[in-house]
Amino acid sequence: MGTRLLPTLALAILFTGFGAPVSAQQSPALTPAQADAVRALVRDYILQNPEIVSEAVRLLQEREQAQTLQKQRQAFAALEGDIFHDPSTPILGNPKGDVTIVEFFDYRCGYCKQAAPAIAKLLEEDRNIRLVVKEFPILGPESVVAARAALAAGKQNKYAPFHWALLNAKGQLDEAQVMRIAGQVGLDTKQLRQDMAAPEIEAAIKRSYGLAEALQIRGTPAFIVGEELVPGAVDLPALKALVAKARKS
Repeated sequence: MGTRLLPTLALAILFTGFGAPVSAQQSPALTPAQADAVRALVRDYILQNPEIVSEAVRLLQEREQAQTLQKQRQAFAALEGDIFHDPSTPILGNPKGDVTIVEFFDYRCGYCKQAAPAIAKLLEEDRNIRLVVKEFPILGPESVVAARAALAAGKQNKYAPFHWALLNAKGQLDEAQVMRIAGQVGLDTKQLRQDMAAPEIEAAIKRSYGLAEALQIRGTPAFIVGEELVPGAVDLPALKALVAKARKS
């Protein structure tokens, strides 16, 4: 057997299971002795040329990324209204801005808190940004409480100040602290608790979960700028570059 065939055999064995037994319904192409010889040759080849393993992994990652991107584009087309124009989703900045940024976030997420000053600064400097904020509480029950409280604050027309106060809060954001912050920004906390139980609040959070699943968003924060999905925290220069790119498209 020529060694020029070994890379192909190596990749085949890597992705079908090294040394996997042949099923009962398959006719073995090689005798057991021949199979042992092939495995030995492949093993030696991989040890002498370990770069083929990283190359195989790279190709697999590229394929998975392409598949993810295709699914995200399909989701953008199918769910555009829910992503960008859901009337129950709070909007900050300029509601008529020429560039829309959508953020999926959790108030207890350290990376979301890290990104918050950059977002606030961008809205201050660029008065033509429309920020759609998707409550996406994925870090436990306390995150759900904070998200419910924030959405309920909209009924008292105080979503924006409460939103920024929660993101700027230090330490563990438990229910007691959420309510303290609510009082500090002028919310009627008794009314807030009642509004948090409203079915439309739960429905809004469930819609965010559904959108995140369709877009294959696995963590927070995640941003959509124009038609580009950007996972993870971003700084001010990166945000400005994304906005500039969206304006040109």
